[in-house]
Amino acid sequence: MNSQFPDKPHTAASDPALRRRFLARLAASIAGSSLLSGLPWMAPLRAQPVGDAPSDRVRLGMIGTGSRGKLLLQHLLNTPGVEVTALCDDYPPHLTAALALAGGKPKAFTDYRKLLDMPDLDGVLISTPLHEHAPMCLHALAADKHVFCEKSLALTVDECKAISRAASTSKRVFQVGHQRLFSASFLHAHEIVRSGRIGPITQIRASWHRNNDWRRQVPTPGLERKLNWRLYRASSAGLMAELASHHLQIANWYLDAAPLSCVGYGSINHWKDQREVYDNVNVLFRYRDGVTFIYDSLTSNRHHGMEIQILGSRGTIEGESGKMYSEQPPPAPGIKTAIDRVERASMETIPIGGPSWQADSKSDALGQALRRDLGGDDGTLLSMAAFANAIRLDQPIPQMIDHAYRSGIAALMGQAAMDQGGEIAWPGDYK
Repeated sequence: MNSQFPDKPHTAASDPALRRRFLARLAASIAGSSLLSGLPWMAPLRAQPVGDAPSDRVRLGMIGTGSRGKLLLQHLLNTPGVEVTALCDDYPPHLTAALALAGGKPKAFTDYRKLLDMPDLDGVLISTPLHEHAPMCLHALAADKHVFCEKSLALTVDECKAISRAASTSKRVFQVGHQRLFSASFLHAHEIVRSGRIGPITQIRASWHRNNDWRRQVPTPGLERKLNWRLYRASSAGLMAELASHHLQIANWYLDAAPLSCVGYGSINHWKDQREVYDNVNVLFRYRDGVTFIYDSLTSNRHHGMEIQILGSRGTIEGESGKMYSEQPPPAPGIKTAIDRVERASMETIPIGGPSWQADSKSDALGQALRRDLGGDDGTLLSMAAFANAIRLDQPIPQMIDHAYRSGIAALMGQAAMDQGGEIAWPGDYK
């Protein structure tokens, strides 16, 4: 493999000292890679690892400490140079659990606006229900804080535009939780696409299949919409925002474009429990040059799992499983010898009257493994480190807002196409 990807760094451990050494090796690898050094969101990871001086500390607050928030918190607590100084959640059990995880050191808030008033706070991470993203992001940027917001960007097109405008005019770092931007396998896949090894992309297909209803048990009926916010339209854009936005971000990145339009169908055909969001979705996005992105997701069967396939005339990439398949893989030596013998005897009689076609079957090639060695996770670890380093450098990361806007808007387009039963056009840029 003629890859420009850096040599394999050691897997980062939870020990901050080990993680500091890992980040130092990673910084050297990125600096020596023409691929990674050319991606602007990797630039903060090229910075020299921090020490323990107070001037190196980045002080962060966490708004939203549910399941995803606690995962981000675990990474932050082990990120060198980061001090988690405040936690906020208006649901006491979540806040109590997060405080315990952080050793009881951060200040606790139930109102995020009071957290934003802390004068020594550098930035915030927002991991709340989708309908709360816009007000929290806008308030945090107005308070001159750096912002990391979980995907998808916002619940409405107007909110996506408002956040993107505010972030693009701010001097502060703004980042959205699309961890595949920092995933070794997806970075390697992007290199392969850019090199032309699979040929021009002609189609992208993605699916995310689960057998899970998303429903959580609630202690009292009054907490139903608060804890099961993903099931209701006032707080959620369903499968398109929660799952499809990840693969839409990949499609937009690899095609270097936003979709022109989309059509789709969705329904609630399995979970008859008064939910308002679809439990299965099927959407087709149209890009320039006739390229399409086909996406489907359901919550009643997990057999096919999660995958995104990048298809070109010369090969296929499966990003989640981390494999590349060639349309014409080189034959094994023994097979090649047999082929040569057949070719040398090509003047033999050809039988007439046989079948005029053969069914095309799926390739049984084993494929070539993509790299999976940047920190040993799905990219979340490095996205936290990049956010902290960008704050330390006081340098916003170019293109981050565009990635957030394109994926957030595309997810909402898919939702609208299913609701309205027609083709939905790209609503324009935020600028």
